[in-house]
Amino acid sequence: MGVSGSGKSAIGERIAQRVGAAFLDGDRYHPRANIEKMARGEPLTDDDRAGWLDVLAQLIRDYRDDEMTVLIGCSALKRTYRDQLRRGDPALQFVYLHGSYEVILGRMQQREHFFSPAMLQSQFDTLEVPGADEAHRIDIDAGIDTVVDRSVAALENKS
Repeated sequence: MGVSGSGKSAIGERIAQRVGAAFLDGDRYHPRANIEKMARGEPLTDDDRAGWLDVLAQLIRDYRDDEMTVLIGCSALKRTYRDQLRRGDPALQFVYLHGSYEVILGRMQQREHFFSPAMLQSQFDTLEVPGADEAHRIDIDAGIDTVVDRSVAALENKS
């Protein structure tokens, strides 16, 4: 979890490969209306996100029921969103990819995505930083291999 541009997809894919899990990019499950809204530079509301989070929670439940491990890259900016996702699996773990606005903006300016870098501030404004009781906080200032190593270690230790 983290704001757009924090590395959820790139890091999530590598973690999934390392631990033998499936990886799903949560952005692919947004309804068209949400994507169009973000492409226009309009931040999503809680109402916009509700159905999307329900879909992701159901995916989590389906994988759990099939006794398969899944990692989903998802912003999950608010505790209420994370709680909604936990409905799919109460034991769900979160890795919070933490980075400064400047670092993430620089990364966003180097990629193509439907999410406008101009909307990054709205994500930081919405973000409710999870505490240690809720997520594994991993700083993204290190190289991707280090971030992946730290994420895997955190998940395996469940600390």
